[in-house]
Amino acid sequence: MYSSNPFLLIVVIFLNSLLSFSQKSDLKFYEVFNKSQNSKVSCYRIPSIITTDKGTLIAAADERVLSCGDLKLNRDINIVIRTSNDEGKSWSSINRLVDYPFGESASDPSMIFDKKTKQIYLFYNYMNLEKDKDVYYLKYVTSLDNGITWSQPIDITDQISKPEWKNDFKFITSGRGFQTQNGILLHCLVNLQKGTHVFGSNDHGKTWYITDTPISPGDESKIVELNDRSWLVNSRVNNTGIRYSHISKDQGKSWTTKPESKLIDPGCNASLVKYDYGNYIKSDLLLLSNINNQSKRKEIVIRYSLNGGKTWSEPKLIYAGSAAYSSMTVLSNGDIGILFEMDNYSKNVFTKFSLHWLMNDL
Repeated sequence: MYSSNPFLLIVVIFLNSLLSFSQKSDLKFYEVFNKSQNSKVSCYRIPSIITTDKGTLIAAADERVLSCGDLKLNRDINIVIRTSNDEGKSWSSINRLVDYPFGESASDPSMIFDKKTKQIYLFYNYMNLEKDKDVYYLKYVTSLDNGITWSQPIDITDQISKPEWKNDFKFITSGRGFQTQNGILLHCLVNLQKGTHVFGSNDHGKTWYITDTPISPGDESKIVELNDRSWLVNSRVNNTGIRYSHISKDQGKSWTTKPESKLIDPGCNASLVKYDYGNYIKSDLLLLSNINNQSKRKEIVIRYSLNGGKTWSEPKLIYAGSAAYSSMTVLSNGDIGILFEMDNYSKNVFTKFSLHWLMNDL
């Protein structure tokens, strides 16, 4: 029973309001790509985001013009980017970065920022639906000036694929790749017939290679290097309701696979990053964003692992509604940014939060 003292009653109400506020996540969503921005576009899909050494955020996505269909079904998909210099509060105008003639499409952007050379790699998958339908080519463009100007496309299909794979359903996973402690660039290539493979470069993009041993099961996958130099791949696996992890201690020559029963997932691309900021630079703190539902693409959450993915925290909610692909990045101030598909692919939004927010009240 409340006191009859009016002053005490006001104090109680005020304290309750503070408690209620502290229990809210209060995440603010910034629309980065929205189909309402261009009446000629059916949807923007497949987000990718990185942070450069200057603190600039570069966000990329598919601009799907004719329909929201994927690469082999769509004769007009472009890669577009926007940049932010205030940690996601405001964004530049949309820049159509990769735009082929009608009948040729580019899809599934992913990025790596090379910390040594300061070069940005933006990978994508290409198809000429008029002349070479169902044949996937693997390409990238680069920037050496913080994303202001970009190179002409570079085709690495022959380096990271095999001749007998020409007609296979293969693609570079969207989102982001990884750079190891020794400066090696690593990424994941999915071949739906032959399994997922790691590809990389030991010479900052001058040449590329692909590992021989396939990872299975695995569809769209993300890779990080742990402190003991082992590789961890976290994979989407369709029709299982969960994600899988794969560990290699010999640079991809062999893999140990584990079903992650606590990482429920409907079969959707996720984001895996190693948190390399402040006191955690030499730790194995990992962050994973994915869909926390076994059958529907809704309820996007984030988890963390303090031991390199051996165990994971309980999920913390980012957004309870319809959501799908996501891509994360560590901001220059140590906060975590996430770009994800929201509300039945109608928009891609950005939000950010601190490590303290993530690790408290779970």
